[in-house]
Amino acid sequence: MRFSSTILAALPALVAAQDPVDQIRTQVRSLLDQASSYLPNPGTYDPVAAAQDKAGPLKMSTLTLENWKDTFYEPVSPDATKPEEWWVLVSGRNKTCFGRCDKVEEAFKETAAKFGLLKDAPHMAYLNCDDQPILCNAWSTAAPNLYIFDVLPSPAPVDVYKKRLNMTTTTSEDFINIYKSGNKEGLSLQEHGWFHPIHGKVVEWGLAVPVAYLVWAFGLVPNWLFMLVVSFVSRSMM
Repeated sequence: MRFSSTILAALPALVAAQDPVDQIRTQVRSLLDQASSYLPNPGTYDPVAAAQDKAGPLKMSTLTLENWKDTFYEPVSPDATKPEEWWVLVSGRNKTCFGRCDKVEEAFKETAAKFGLLKDAPHMAYLNCDDQPILCNAWSTAAPNLYIFDVLPSPAPVDVYKKRLNMTTTTSEDFINIYKSGNKEGLSLQEHGWFHPIHGKVVEWGLAVPVAYLVWAFGLVPNWLFMLVVSFVSRSMM
C-alpha cells in the first residue's frame, strides 16, 4: 500500500516533468510551421477538375498539401464511434510513376464508380505525386500505393493501412475483393512510429513538411552535381 501511495503521489511530478518537453515540441512546431509558410509550394491543383470529380459519379476527392486533413475529417461526426473509411490511391505520371500508372488509375476510378452506387461504401480520394510532391514526401510514400485511413474524431488514433499495387496487373476486381473481405486483406497496418502520416514522430514535432521540402530539394539536384560534391568532400577529408 505504501508503495502504491508513493507512486500516486509522484504522478503529478512526473506529469510536470513532461510539460517542458511538450512546451519545446509546441515551440518547435510553431517555428517550423512559420518557416514552412514562407516556402513556395511546388504543387499544382486544378480546383475546377477536383470539384467535378467530387460532385460527379466517382465522388472522388483530390488531395493536396493544404486540404488533405480537412478532407478526411469533413464527414466525421464529433461523437462518432465508427470510423469513416477513406481509400486513397497514390499515383503519378512521368516523374513519379514513369508513365505506368494509367492502368491502376483506371481500375481505381472504375471501383469508385461502383462504390458510388453503394450506401456504406468507403470515401474515395486521389493523390498524384507529380502534382503534390511535398505531400507524398511528408507521407514517405510513392506511386502506386493504396492507403486506407480509418478516421475517428480528433484526437482519436487513426489506423492507416497500406498496399503496394502492381502497375500492370491491378484491376477493379482486386479493389472490390479487398472491400468484400471486410478485413483489409493484403494490406499492412502502419505502426505509429516515425513516419505515420498522422501520428508519426516527425508529425508530432512538426518536421514532416520541412523534411518533405528537403527531400524534394535534393531531388532537384542533378546526379552529376551530387557526385561532384561527394567527390570533393571525400577528397577534402583524405
